[in-house]
Amino acid sequence: MRAKRNIGWWMGVILAAGIKVFSFFPAAVEKYYSGGVYPVIGRSLRLLFGWLPFSIGDLFYMAAGIGLLYKMFRFFRAIVRKKADGKYFFSCLRQLLFFSLWVYVVFNALWGLNYNRKGIADQLHLMVHPYSIAELEGLLLQVIVRLNEADSLSRLGREALKDREHLFTGAVDAYRDLAVKEPVFVYSSASVKPSLFGWLDNYLAIGGYYNPFSGEAQVNRSMPVFTLPFTTCHEMGHQLGYAKENEANFAGYLSAKSSELPAFRYSVYFELYAYAASELYVRDSSWLKPFRKLLRPGIKQDFNELRLYNRKYKNPFEPFTRRIYGRYLKANEQPQGIITYNEVIAWLIAYYEKYGEEAI
Repeated sequence: MRAKRNIGWWMGVILAAGIKVFSFFPAAVEKYYSGGVYPVIGRSLRLLFGWLPFSIGDLFYMAAGIGLLYKMFRFFRAIVRKKADGKYFFSCLRQLLFFSLWVYVVFNALWGLNYNRKGIADQLHLMVHPYSIAELEGLLLQVIVRLNEADSLSRLGREALKDREHLFTGAVDAYRDLAVKEPVFVYSSASVKPSLFGWLDNYLAIGGYYNPFSGEAQVNRSMPVFTLPFTTCHEMGHQLGYAKENEANFAGYLSAKSSELPAFRYSVYFELYAYAASELYVRDSSWLKPFRKLLRPGIKQDFNELRLYNRKYKNPFEPFTRRIYGRYLKANEQPQGIITYNEVIAWLIAYYEKYGEEAI
């Protein structure tokens, strides 16, 4: 038994070291993993679990959480009963390290190495650069035009978004339409599910998430309905191997704006307005006022609905969970943490400069 454990340790250490060294070479990761091995892994997971009507990944997480609580219970019980000597603590630490080692290996092998790829800018030959106020304002104006254009028609199809099949099929179709122009975004074997933890997601400010162990994209469908199309397309971007949040946002943008459904186009421009407006507000809040006045009344009502939703679920634990998630992002090649989501603006400006107004 000890020999088998030692083999497990040595295999884990060797694989973890190999993954870490490989991650230092983005061009190799892009070519051999993100463009070679990962598409096979991702599609295989979607084929394996996509047919299930519920999220098997959420059940994995639930089982892992119960197992962790049970381990913690036994640990503290041993301390209370004074049965926790040095040998016991060492054994617990050893088990924790062994578990963490293999989670690291499996996570990176199944998806996590995508954090180290060259990514969308390289694939689409975009020149991403720090942008000026004038560039930001120009982009914001274009987004407002598109948002106002989509407003009326999007409301006619908004009720249909409450149907999960309509929502998820619409997102798959959006990627299909995008792939006609950009083949790197081909999405096959759909695996998009409602989150089983919607009530908890609300309090943790989670709109959706990707499970790298099951290949499923989960969406919190209890959020305001007009936000759901972009969230769905964003999580599907993760499924295609765009691990960083700015890149998943950009994949979500390109797909949702390619949709024939006005509700999808409205959703993405609504989100992009929020990102661009936030960036402009940070630089000088007074610069944003003229742009707000250009929004149609219904759009302003939607922003108010979103604010009320966020206020309803605001709680003392949210800042803590945001800090934890921010550290996770920083540990995975996203030094700006939560702000990484807003960095999609730089990608949009680069895309706008390359293809012109019609690209937005």
